[in-house]
Amino acid sequence: MAIPESSAIWFDGALVPWHEARVHVLSHALHYGTGVLEGTRVFATADGPAVFRLPEHLARLDRSARMLRMELPYSAEELAEATVALVAANGHRECYLRHLAFLGYGSMGLDMRHSPTSVSIASWEWPAYLPEGRGLRLMTSSWRRTDPNSVPPAAKATGPYLNSALARREATDAGFDEALLLAPDGTVSECSSENVFVVRDGVLRTTPASAGALEGITQDTLLTLARDLGAEVRIEPLLRSDLYAADEVFISGTAAGVVPVGSLDNRELPSHEGELTKQLAQAYRAAVHGEDARYRHWLTPVHRSPAHSS
Repeated sequence: MAIPESSAIWFDGALVPWHEARVHVLSHALHYGTGVLEGTRVFATADGPAVFRLPEHLARLDRSARMLRMELPYSAEELAEATVALVAANGHRECYLRHLAFLGYGSMGLDMRHSPTSVSIASWEWPAYLPEGRGLRLMTSSWRRTDPNSVPPAAKATGPYLNSALARREATDAGFDEALLLAPDGTVSECSSENVFVVRDGVLRTTPASAGALEGITQDTLLTLARDLGAEVRIEPLLRSDLYAADEVFISGTAAGVVPVGSLDNRELPSHEGELTKQLAQAYRAAVHGEDARYRHWLTPVHRSPAHSS
């Protein structure tokens, strides 16, 4: 899907025109994947646009950078202010945000110590990129998720996303919508860029970080919503057969939202959108749009400039 261009990108402390946000071809991150990223969403609310769980995303960006021994040159407060300013400048009502910190031009070779860290924030209007109106068709990928002792799954780093890209390409080439990756021990990890949830006998289960799954902020949101709905939740290892035998399966992520799964490896599930999946999707939509007062603390308002207020 082509990226719909916006007016500006925040790059190393300043708003610059979209096409002027450039990096050198010898940037360290381009060659060695030495970067960390965050995907965040802005949703329309009755009070205007709002960034969903921005502090949590920026805290994870900082944790990821520390795991890679990268030092961010901006504080979380500075990045939050820059994020809001960017969304206001681009005039978005709703959009996707990409925070990126990466090692830039300065040295070549695997030694990370002599390349400066650059930070960018981009925003664009990115609709749901997975099929809607039917259950998602998943395929178990032949590619295994990276071992947690190879790259820490708690670090949302750029380099390991090659693993996800290979799995997604394999699945789409085979006619499926998305790939399910297994951990090195054969248990379920996650999809290429989404966490996996299973419902059976009313119990909601999702996979742990030890399986190579990212500790998703949308995942955490849904676990909170499920508990508040009175559902029993568990974070524990899952087998592929647990998905085959499930009453409901869905995936979640910042870009995807909540997406029900209709089949895995051409095995149809009993319901492509079961009752708990439906309840959680509705609760999630209410939370992100500021319609449920209990979760408004998750929203960072964007005060748009008068030129974009109509």
